[in-house]
Amino acid sequence: MLKILLPIAAIVLSNGAEADERPIFDAHIHYSHDAVKLVPPEQVAKILRDAGVRKALVSSSDDNGTQLLAAAAPDIVVPALRPYRRRGEINTWMHDDTVIDYLEENLAKNEYEAIGEFHAYGDDIKTSVIQRMIELAKERNLILHHHGDREAVDLIFETWPEARVLWAHSGFDDPANVVEALDAYPRLWADLAYRSDMVSRGVLDPDWKTAFEAHPDRFMVGTDTFAPERWYYVGPHADFSRGWLNLLPDQIADNIAFANAERLLASE
Repeated sequence: MLKILLPIAAIVLSNGAEADERPIFDAHIHYSHDAVKLVPPEQVAKILRDAGVRKALVSSSDDNGTQLLAAAAPDIVVPALRPYRRRGEINTWMHDDTVIDYLEENLAKNEYEAIGEFHAYGDDIKTSVIQRMIELAKERNLILHHHGDREAVDLIFETWPEARVLWAHSGFDDPANVVEALDAYPRLWADLAYRSDMVSRGVLDPDWKTAFEAHPDRFMVGTDTFAPERWYYVGPHADFSRGWLNLLPDQIADNIAFANAERLLASE
């Protein structure tokens, strides 16, 4: 397995447990068709177990990868249904009416906890395809895992005020803007997938520290295995996450590592 050098060494937790023992709920995992060909589901399951990932929110393009991994690791996989059948649909799917047929067919035969990760910006949310997707999520009380900007977040909640929305990558926005969005929407959560700006040279970024203290119950970690080679970063990323989380008080660290994602799933 590929190893990468991480900027933070493991630190002993105040309760005496080693940092590498903190479990992880990875809230942003993909296992798409190209990854299925290169990394078999049994190997993926082992990667997750070896990394100490006890749960993972998994989606794929197409949905076959999610179902294969769910069969290989049913104790770990929390399935999500992505509206993409193949790569290259990120910018077009919201204008393709056949996406609704695809979603409805899969929702009828499989169990899911979320729809997404889906990419949508601004007025994309107003398209008939996304409006129907939100209706489907509402009918089944599914989480919406959204990759996009604040304007799109606003429009999702305008469409469905009681939605549970997981904002992928925290919108790639600044911590202060993320806090403002979380202040505005009590049913918005934010994952930190594909971000490393929380820490630099072993020091927690002060703006992110303020954000985590303001909303200790709304952030969660994620790897974002958007390409097959990203699967070889799952273990190192889990170690990296444990390292910077160990710079926070134990309760906040546990929340971000796994408890917030568990509570999101349990919420109604």
